[in-house]
Amino acid sequence: MEVDCIHYKDTGYFSPIVLDYLKESDKLKPFYSHSPALSSFGRIIEQKKFVQEKREVLVNALKAQYQRAKIKLVVDQETFKNIELLADENTFTVTTGHQLNLFTGPLYFIYKIVSAINLAKQLKKEYPANQFVPVYWMATEDHDFEEISFFRFQGKKLKWDTKQQGAVGRMNPQELSELFADFSKLLLPYTSHGNQLKKWFEEAYLKRDTLADAMLYLVHELFSEHGLVIVDGDEASLKAQMHSYFEEELLHEVSSQKVDHQSKELAKNYKVQANPRAINLFYLRENSRNRIEYLSERFHIVDSELSFSKEEMLDELKNHPERFSPNVLLRPLYQEVILPNLAYIGGGGELAYWFQLNSTFEHFKVPFPMLLLRNSVLWMDEKQSKYASELGISNEELFHAEGVLLKNWVKKNSKLDLELKQELADFEKLYKDLKQKSKIIDESLAPHVSALAEKQKQSIQQLSEKLIRAERKKNDSAADRIQTLKEELFPNASLQERTNNFSEFYLAYGNQFIASLLENLQLPTNQFSVIKNWT
Repeated sequence: MEVDCIHYKDTGYFSPIVLDYLKESDKLKPFYSHSPALSSFGRIIEQKKFVQEKREVLVNALKAQYQRAKIKLVVDQETFKNIELLADENTFTVTTGHQLNLFTGPLYFIYKIVSAINLAKQLKKEYPANQFVPVYWMATEDHDFEEISFFRFQGKKLKWDTKQQGAVGRMNPQELSELFADFSKLLLPYTSHGNQLKKWFEEAYLKRDTLADAMLYLVHELFSEHGLVIVDGDEASLKAQMHSYFEEELLHEVSSQKVDHQSKELAKNYKVQANPRAINLFYLRENSRNRIEYLSERFHIVDSELSFSKEEMLDELKNHPERFSPNVLLRPLYQEVILPNLAYIGGGGELAYWFQLNSTFEHFKVPFPMLLLRNSVLWMDEKQSKYASELGISNEELFHAEGVLLKNWVKKNSKLDLELKQELADFEKLYKDLKQKSKIIDESLAPHVSALAEKQKQSIQQLSEKLIRAERKKNDSAADRIQTLKEELFPNASLQERTNNFSEFYLAYGNQFIASLLENLQLPTNQFSVIKNWT
């Protein structure tokens, strides 16, 4: 196995706001609180004061959630140890979060969690007086079912169709038996690793009552030996701690004002990721999650007949905190209030909306965590590595568009100068001389000569393109290999990690798949990892 790295900026897949953050551009510094470096954590630890009462609520809630998901926590298990450690004043968390994608969805789901686990290990070495717990925050209250309803396996899209509505974490997954049968058929050619995948799918989705419990079980199976703690925010005891924050949001629409102001400042240099509502809360019921609006002296639940006076709404918040659900711009505050958290690890899009939130945290006097870009990986098996090596394609070139990659390969490997560099140089010298002679005779002729020169230069460049296309046709074998490489490593012209599911890699490598990630990835980083020559 070989592990190479290329800078994120050389991949062409990362936005200006992310690249500026990685290089700590002055343009972005007003929108976050801590430099993304291990040395910054000492100050963050000092700032994060987390009272014992909150720790006890958190530990009790976690134990109840694991029990509800039919997961037995045993004393010698790393996850159990970490849950117990959360009661200690010297224990802190590093958190990542994601939706409840079916069977974990795209590969980067796995990379997020590995990033959190490895960061916790690194922090323990740097700050041995403290304990650090990796956390996966499940987005159980999200109601965008379409985004999480499928996963891809060997080019096929396995999709869950349901009439259930509302928060996805509350949906019953036991109707997935037909999809399980389809998945099992695809796994028939495989033995031990295939059987393990079937067991995980069946145990998670066909033997749990909610999608939240299913995901808790599945992720626990994958990462419990590494001490990962999984949090479901859809919990009354946890939301009760948000009472004062939610009340201020309802009465004064605080977050929308703060986010709107900060977004306008951010928009001077970058694309804004998310737009605030007047009230960034949903009203959550068994089969629905609807926005809350304040109109005509009453709080209205959008797309329903429900409405509340101010007094009724505040009573509802006091007596039923579980019915209030933060949206994407208020959920980070919720996370930081109920966890002794130091850092949030996310993808580029997530960091972009966190940059809109710093002033909201300042208003509520909640410490803003460090933001870290998760790890990214391109996997290449032995055959793919061999193809790339034989073709002389570098890691950076692999990220080029297929047409660009093939064109550059043809130019690099042709015995002739297909770009006609010498001819262009001779041509430019000729027209330079002609321009000088024309000026001597008549100064007004110079623009005419320049126009002729540009026209002829374009003709030579067009000829160069035709020569490259003709040479490309003579290299069908190389073209086919390049096309195969791009389709396998960048399916749908996108990053592998945004399409492929972990199951394909687990089939090939078993437990070694995650073990190798844990061994080779680390944070913070500005490098995209390329793992090659797997057999």
